[in-house]
Amino acid sequence: MSSPIPRRADDRAYLLVSPCRNEAGHMRRTLDSVIAQSAPPAKWIIVDDGSTDDTPAILAEYAARHSFIQVVTKPDRGHRAVGPGVIEAFYHGLDQTDAGAWPYLCKLDLDLDLPPRYFEILMARMEENPRIGTCSGKPWFRTATGRWISEKCGDEMSVGMTKFYRRECFAQIGGFVREVMWDAIDCHKARQLGWIAVSWNDDDLRFEHLRPMGSSQKSVFTGRRRHGFGQYYMGSDPLYFIATGIYRMAHPPYVLGGLATIQGFLAAWLRGESRHGDAELRRFIRAYQRRALTVGKARAVAEIEAERAGAWQPPASPA
Repeated sequence: MSSPIPRRADDRAYLLVSPCRNEAGHMRRTLDSVIAQSAPPAKWIIVDDGSTDDTPAILAEYAARHSFIQVVTKPDRGHRAVGPGVIEAFYHGLDQTDAGAWPYLCKLDLDLDLPPRYFEILMARMEENPRIGTCSGKPWFRTATGRWISEKCGDEMSVGMTKFYRRECFAQIGGFVREVMWDAIDCHKARQLGWIAVSWNDDDLRFEHLRPMGSSQKSVFTGRRRHGFGQYYMGSDPLYFIATGIYRMAHPPYVLGGLATIQGFLAAWLRGESRHGDAELRRFIRAYQRRALTVGKARAVAEIEAERAGAWQPPASPA
């Protein structure tokens, strides 16, 4: 896809917000890859969420060298918290500034290695299509033997570790929910409102995830069960979710990882856990998933995007 003529520099300004905790083993690669971007961020707020390793010292080192980096600290909760804890830390950082001052906003994890034109290409594609509200590249990871493996993320979602948003879309969906599965609920809500959520697997947008998706500070199986609970919370259709769990059995850890996701979903259902409070959105998600079982995800998404194109209104230009 060709890139359009660039807009004014301030039209491509973006804000990064990065929650982190004990990322000393990975963060230098993320920091260096962002600093080396062809379109670096206008501002980067990094929230140290109670780190007990060398993270604070590394952050101070980079902030001293780069004026666009602002380090914010949060009190130590005593443990690493995924899902609601990560989003709590994200908002702690976002509250330090006026997010409306930049056309784009990105929640970025500190365990990634990004290709050099990553953000430049995302913004160019959003300029080409004003309905794209959130987008990303695709995460890959390396095995112990050096094998390069895709995390198999669907094209209809922007990925949670690098959520790049048009600010108007982020505001309209109400931001992120503070629960597991926040990084799928946001895309479904955006699509419900007529926006496009998308990720691309181009060579220039593939990035290395230094901590594979679904892993956990306890075990990869804890992460998979947590994902299953999140799917239940989101309101996923049971048949659709079991089908995706079977699909995940082909992804490391083979078979057992997929079974763990199904276990997490069924356990939440048997306990009668509460679900996301937006009943209309839950119905929208289930209707999409049931259609996807019949015609495939790509066609189901295309039908939604076509159906809602007429109701979508372009965002107002900033004053």
